[in-house]
Amino acid sequence: MRRISPRSALACLVFVALAVTAGALSVGSAPFGWHASWQAFFDPADPAHAVMVGLRAPRVAAAFAVGALLAMAGALLQNLLRNPLAEPYVLGLSGGAAAGALAAIALSLPLFWISAGAAAGSFTSLVMLLIIARREFSAAAFAHAGERLILSGVMLAALWSALISLVVGLESGARLQGMVFWLMGDLGGAAANIAMIEGAAFAALFVLVAALSDAARLDLLARGDETAAALGVAVAPLKLRIVVLAALAAGVAVAVAGTIGFVGLVAPHAVRRVIGNAHRGLLPGAALTGGVLVVFADTLARFAIAPRQLPVGAVMAIIGAPVFLLLLWKRPM
Repeated sequence: MRRISPRSALACLVFVALAVTAGALSVGSAPFGWHASWQAFFDPADPAHAVMVGLRAPRVAAAFAVGALLAMAGALLQNLLRNPLAEPYVLGLSGGAAAGALAAIALSLPLFWISAGAAAGSFTSLVMLLIIARREFSAAAFAHAGERLILSGVMLAALWSALISLVVGLESGARLQGMVFWLMGDLGGAAANIAMIEGAAFAALFVLVAALSDAARLDLLARGDETAAALGVAVAPLKLRIVVLAALAAGVAVAVAGTIGFVGLVAPHAVRRVIGNAHRGLLPGAALTGGVLVVFADTLARFAIAPRQLPVGAVMAIIGAPVFLLLLWKRPM
């Protein structure tokens, strides 16, 4: 595919993001149309204003922030592990975050501890993955792990799935139903928690700014540990920063929306095909693409069988799984 300049690509992505967001705001169980939607959004006297501002806008904002977080986590992990199939869902980070969050929910802990449990579970899963892959956490870790990383991630995901099943099996009633739907990816409760949406948006901005500050070093790291070190990069601290940012991004995303897979795989690959591997363009491009993907998937989840809603994670899997299989099939073993 012919590549275009990062600036032009990002401008196009911003336009697409605005269009998809506008479309998502106008679509639902009670479609208002584009003009009526925007009129209702800015007119408090309009009867539809409460729906637009109180329900749809927070949900769209949450979907975009979650997609951006997952896409950036995928881009960072693919650089860290030098494996194009790396992403939070495949490597078990999402499973670890889900296990931590569900444990907090099962203990009836406040919202802060649910988010903290998700972040801790994501970080724990990533550390376990790296230790399994290299058997040591050192400056030379993570290098040349190859297919072991994917296989280790699959096994970690299976472990977290078993623990999640145990937690869910001990629950009953309404809380059990909420847990199951949340595990499939659910943005339905996003509108009820503005603080969590603001936290997700802040986390996405923080991860983007922090990762962009290391963009040049990430480009060098992609060429190999030895090359990066020879060119003056402090490899071990940089990798630690990547670990923390990726785990934070995955943990916050899971805390807000449950388990949504494949965003971190599809978005970075799509952006690389258009603008290349330079992280100064890749990271914001992946964030925009991931946001668009999740907003689009959530819109389908709300609209497909309205007034009933589908789990956004299931819709995203229908989109992402064929892409993952295609990449796995084309990639030489």
